[in-house]
Amino acid sequence: MPATMLKAQSALEYLTTYGWAIIILGIVLAALFALGVFTPSGFVSTTCVFPGEFSCISAALYSINSTAVLNVQQATISNINVTAIGCNNQATLTNMCGTANNWCGASNSNAITMTIGANYTFYVSCYQNGSLVSINPGQIYRGYIELNYTSLSTNFPHTVSGTLIAKAS
Repeated sequence: MPATMLKAQSALEYLTTYGWAIIILGIVLAALFALGVFTPSGFVSTTCVFPGEFSCISAALYSINSTAVLNVQQATISNINVTAIGCNNQATLTNMCGTANNWCGASNSNAITMTIGANYTFYVSCYQNGSLVSINPGQIYRGYIELNYTSLSTNFPHTVSGTLIAKAS
């Protein structure tokens, strides 16, 4: 057999073997893309972070009424009265719910007293640029939680700001 025929056969085997490998790799990548492995929002988990004197035990954001459900625990040095809470994307004190707003539709119209180490679940409407956020399930919302409270030992008012990153459900 001539040397050129052996080289041609070798080149054809090379192209065939690597061609099949490239086709299989393309099929695997297409399947992974179809499953949503390459979408960054699939890897985002809901996080709620406050400064040291508060912790967010759990958080969820519901797209139906743009409500964040936050279970907040306090660890200040004294008992506190939570007077207002708000959720918006600009870290401002607008659209706060408190005693005057009947806790955003909740039945308790008084300030909420939290003892040291106690936790409470707040239902807060989230706003974006001054209006109620319109979000679909699976979309990500990044905003701030503003919490106003008064220390019962000093009677001084305080405001604490936390961050909320949530995928709406």
